[in-house]
Amino acid sequence: MKKRIQHSILILIALTLVNVLASRFYLRWDLTSDQRYTLSNTTIDLLYSLDENIMINVYLKGDFPLDFKRLQQETEQHLEELKALNNKLHYRFINPSGNEEKLIKKGLQPSRLTVEEEGVISEATIFPWAVVNYKNKSTNVALLLNSQNSQEEQLRHSIENLEYAFSKAFATVTSNKRRSIAILKGNGELDDIYLYDFLNTIKEKYNLAPFLLSKINSNPQEILNKLKAYDLAIIAKPTLQFSETDKFILDQYISNGGKTLWMIDSVDAEMDSLQQTGEALFVPRDLNLTDLLFSYGVRINYNLVEDLYSSKIAIATGNMGDQTKFQQFLWRYYPLVKPEATHPISKKLEAVNLKFPTDIDTLKNNIHKEVLLKSSLLTKLSGLPTIVSLSSLADKIDPEMFTANPQIMGVLLEGEFESAYQHRTKPFEVDFISKSPLNKMIVISDGDIVANQIQNGQPTRLDVDKWTGQHFGNKDFLLNAVDYLLDDTGLFDLRGKSLDIKLLNKEKLYKEKGFWQFVNIILPLLFLVFFGIIYSFYRKWKYT
Repeated sequence: MKKRIQHSILILIALTLVNVLASRFYLRWDLTSDQRYTLSNTTIDLLYSLDENIMINVYLKGDFPLDFKRLQQETEQHLEELKALNNKLHYRFINPSGNEEKLIKKGLQPSRLTVEEEGVISEATIFPWAVVNYKNKSTNVALLLNSQNSQEEQLRHSIENLEYAFSKAFATVTSNKRRSIAILKGNGELDDIYLYDFLNTIKEKYNLAPFLLSKINSNPQEILNKLKAYDLAIIAKPTLQFSETDKFILDQYISNGGKTLWMIDSVDAEMDSLQQTGEALFVPRDLNLTDLLFSYGVRINYNLVEDLYSSKIAIATGNMGDQTKFQQFLWRYYPLVKPEATHPISKKLEAVNLKFPTDIDTLKNNIHKEVLLKSSLLTKLSGLPTIVSLSSLADKIDPEMFTANPQIMGVLLEGEFESAYQHRTKPFEVDFISKSPLNKMIVISDGDIVANQIQNGQPTRLDVDKWTGQHFGNKDFLLNAVDYLLDDTGLFDLRGKSLDIKLLNKEKLYKEKGFWQFVNIILPLLFLVFFGIIYSFYRKWKYT
């Protein structure tokens, strides 16, 4: 009896000691093969920076498809991991039913899903969003990525994106300084109405301002000093030549560490004029930028990329009563480019729609180059000038004519950029810098990649074609490009995270439904009855 009491006391002391240690020291082990519950150092640093309560409202509650219960579970699991590191983080799951209009006004757009259960196809609407509130700031978090792929792939990519999505939101609400972006003007760039959807989205995170590069009777040094106050300069489809002074200002802005996003058309081609006349002469557009970009390691060529993997255009083919009848045709001058999945900027994105793009050559120098956009294998290059006619839509296409290698149409450059004016006469006196610090820029050989369409005088969504209703990845690609160029913390690398996610085989599940119901429900009951009978006979035999 004494030994039993001593043994019980020892166990009690051991349990007390374990509880005390557990309350003082935090340990968790991630035993998954893909380390899905291991948070990055970037995320951990962001969590430790939260010095006040942060509230996360997640609108993934209610009756929605079984597949997306997985997204709900993974979201809750991820938030549990975050809360384990910082108990100032709180979250709750909210059923959006009855509050749909309020959520839409806040920018939380619903997702309409096609659901297939037991061979029956139906539609369901969910609000896959979370809202992060911290101090006097709040930001929306999209939990479901846009995708034209299967819902399984969409779900997989969305789960992989959870850490990046929430960490990005934490960085937004905790940041005391907003980065500034200059939208360059003065060289015939796109009007603001064509940039509306893109700029209206990024203004939530960054300060935006138009910047006139060419000013009459102005001091170039003063313009350069003002431009250096911006973290990023966006050059969106200029149509007028850059003067040597303009180029030198841009060159020294880059040499001082300024980031740049170039969206350049080197061909004078507009669909509006083509539709009015039926055919048009497309000629090279000389912007006087060749030497500047050449010094950084790229050259935008004067040609047209034709691709059999393309988007559609709507052409008027007649009248039906008082209304014009439109028919959709594949237009090989509008390549539908699948972004390269090797870089976080372009990973997990829908195809990007380009309009009359040209190809880009990458040159050998000390700059690292990462291809972001390139055409398919079924590509053809047409020299300039050339006549493009809508009548070619009726021509029979010979695939053997489309045998050019995939052409580069978007590239990321990273490194120390040498000035294009290092061995040249400078247009004006300045504290000249011959080489930049570590810097980044993105060059895209299509200015219309950023241009939204106009309908009834109002700008439409950049990621949806107003004629066909088809979704594209243009907006997400450009938002990622801006975020990457302005990211100095490594946060954007989280977007490249990959997980080994096992999803149910619906077809197999439907076919074998009866078998697995029997295994999971009936079979355990039969085992219980069987062992009950055996045990009853055993007791009778033992005690008879």
